[in-house]
Amino acid sequence: RAYLDNITAIGPRTVGSPENEVLAVNYLLEQIREIERESTDAHKISVDIQRPTGSFSIDFLGGFTSYYANITNVVVKLEPRNGAEHAVLSNCHFDSVPNTPGASDDAVSCAVMLEILNTLSKSSRPLQHAVIFLFNGAEENILQASHGFITQHEWAKSIRAFINLEAAGVGGKELVFQTGPENPWLVQAYVVAAKHPFASVVAQEIFQSGIIPADTDFRIYRDFGNVPGIDLAFIENGYIYHTKYDTSDRILTDSIQRAGDNILAVLKYLATSDKLAKSFEYRHGNVVFFDVLGLFVLAYPARVGTIMNYITAAIAFLYLSKKVLQPKARAVYNLKKFFTAFSLTLISWVCTLVTVLIVAAFVSVIGRSLSWYTHFYVSVFLYGTAAVAKLILVHTLAKKFFYKNMNEQYLGDTFFDASLMIWSIALAMITQIGLCSAFICTLWVAFPLLAKLMIHKEFTEKGATMKFVMMYMLGMFVPYLYMMYLSWTVFEMFTPIMGRSGSEIPPDVVLAGFIVVITMILSSYFINFIYLVKSTKTTLISLTTVFVVTLILVCSGIFFPYSSDAANPKPKRVFLQHTIRRFHDLDGNVVKSDSGIWINGFDYNGMSHITPYVPEINDTIRTSCEEQAPFCGLPWILPVHFMFRLVKNWYLPAPEIFPRSPIHFKVLSKELMPWNNVRLSFEVSGPSHMSLYVRPHKGSTLSTWSLGGGVPVASVGGDYFVFYSHGLQATPWHFWVELMAPEKQTDGIVSLAIAAHYFFGEDQKSPQLYALLERFPNWTFSSGWSCTYDLFVF
Repeated sequence: RAYLDNITAIGPRTVGSPENEVLAVNYLLEQIREIERESTDAHKISVDIQRPTGSFSIDFLGGFTSYYANITNVVVKLEPRNGAEHAVLSNCHFDSVPNTPGASDDAVSCAVMLEILNTLSKSSRPLQHAVIFLFNGAEENILQASHGFITQHEWAKSIRAFINLEAAGVGGKELVFQTGPENPWLVQAYVVAAKHPFASVVAQEIFQSGIIPADTDFRIYRDFGNVPGIDLAFIENGYIYHTKYDTSDRILTDSIQRAGDNILAVLKYLATSDKLAKSFEYRHGNVVFFDVLGLFVLAYPARVGTIMNYITAAIAFLYLSKKVLQPKARAVYNLKKFFTAFSLTLISWVCTLVTVLIVAAFVSVIGRSLSWYTHFYVSVFLYGTAAVAKLILVHTLAKKFFYKNMNEQYLGDTFFDASLMIWSIALAMITQIGLCSAFICTLWVAFPLLAKLMIHKEFTEKGATMKFVMMYMLGMFVPYLYMMYLSWTVFEMFTPIMGRSGSEIPPDVVLAGFIVVITMILSSYFINFIYLVKSTKTTLISLTTVFVVTLILVCSGIFFPYSSDAANPKPKRVFLQHTIRRFHDLDGNVVKSDSGIWINGFDYNGMSHITPYVPEINDTIRTSCEEQAPFCGLPWILPVHFMFRLVKNWYLPAPEIFPRSPIHFKVLSKELMPWNNVRLSFEVSGPSHMSLYVRPHKGSTLSTWSLGGGVPVASVGGDYFVFYSHGLQATPWHFWVELMAPEKQTDGIVSLAIAAHYFFGEDQKSPQLYALLERFPNWTFSSGWSCTYDLFVF
């Protein structure tokens, strides 16, 4: 706890700032030396400060290239006295995003690692393998420090596995949400060693699908180091992740203790495991893994899962075939009724999805999006009740008009079989695709089928009906319980993400869709009850009343999306950049310039809730796109332009800014290369964070450059984006671009823009920016900085 408090007391630790490069590094070194002094003779501790320079391309956020110079890594190796050939890596990062103390992301992980280093170093028994602790100083700059370490540090060659400690929330349980690639022995190590397991292959497959706009150092070690590992992250309370509220007092001691117990146990296990030295022998195969209510983890090889899934599906299909293996007339009748029930179930789901999405779209259009962001129950009352009511309504109408005088028990059986068929098909298809998450379908086929086979007696007498219901419920208990548990975990992760997922995606539509899917899953084996009960009138009236009342309240605006509650804030995120823009022509003359505060709301609501507090932020100052410039002539710090609509950006006119350490950009040379190529070489010096934007003109192509692997990677939209950062005392940045160009091009062959971002120090905030930030309501988290933007044509 003391480690955590002391690291966060330094304040925001942005790459290149004295807080990150000097104060945080000095604190870590002091603590490591203290631990070294108190360690036993069984261990040898080595410490290294690495300041790498490098470049790489990454397909995260639509694809871009990263360049870093002189950033900082603090590396500690704990090994037996006589050394060790193999090592396991533990990784955290001590840098933070600008304007935030970064307690959970990721100071708490570094505090846990210091404590683990302390504990291991005091043990009288030496470890079999080395443990390397990497305190990396540039993760928030999109994974730069981990790249510098794994591709350049001499100790990196000995690493056989890693544990990466991250955060997507503040405190709570740390979730294992990525493992591998392959290397099933690593999951087994976690299963055996972790004292408080919390892991899910479902989370892994969701994260790796790319629908969550985030990434971790796991990717770098996997892609550039070819090392397998385990990725853990705190996921609770993502509302305050990357905000000023991410303070050490919000992380419970229990949470720190729990993480420490787990990671220490897993590291110890790996550092004494024979498998680590021969990890390449155990690398093949994926694992299905999931925790059971946080009590223990079930893990088994994916190939075993595949066999189990197909056997389960085959048994279900065999059970369903009983309807056909009868005299012809009966079989045809059964098949007709079965496929009618099957179709009706699917139609009811489609009708439910369409209805609820229409409600969500309506709520979004009238400007009441995210009304559930602070009041989570609103989403259940609004979309959950609508989904259940629609589902019941469709089947009630079918029962009334389509199945007038049918035997209710036969109907109930037929609809049970239809649901079983749907789940069996889903199981076979998802298994065929190769997703490990297919185990969920197995639960929904195996347990209901088992329950059905156990219920032998027909339930004509009164007593038997109750017995049937009890047995039926018992059969559903396991899949229901697990699905509720999993849904809650996914909700807990996803709901806060909706507040920072940009202005393009309507969050109500996403959440409503998710609620409908959960409703369909949970109701799949209860559709048959609609056909068994006398009437659904009372249920329908109750659900419709709740839905209508909630909809009226949501439309009235009574549920305000954001909260400034001191104990549990749920702020609106706003980014403000005081910008000066200069557009140069082919001769280097400034043809246009302006200055203003560029404002981005990070969610779908834009600035509609803030306009009453700051009236000048209104529709009259919407940002316009400079069509001739890459990325619309706007100083994006990252290529996230595709997540934001320009109509939901604002550009408030403001006086010019004059940074004390301005950017210097100069052309060093223009050379004609073979094959009619032109090479332009540049030198840039400026603040610790800069963005380079490149757009080849029509007829020209960017063929190669001195960045990344030499092959330019285009971002969404076709322009090229380079993210640059440096630590202290970095030399000017030299780079070149090579273009294939037609011989006669009167308006130049390439537009190249550079933005300088001032994230700390005296240049960070202008008086005008300070004044504007002061007027923002207390339920916002507004992050502001100054920047310059220069466009050149060559």
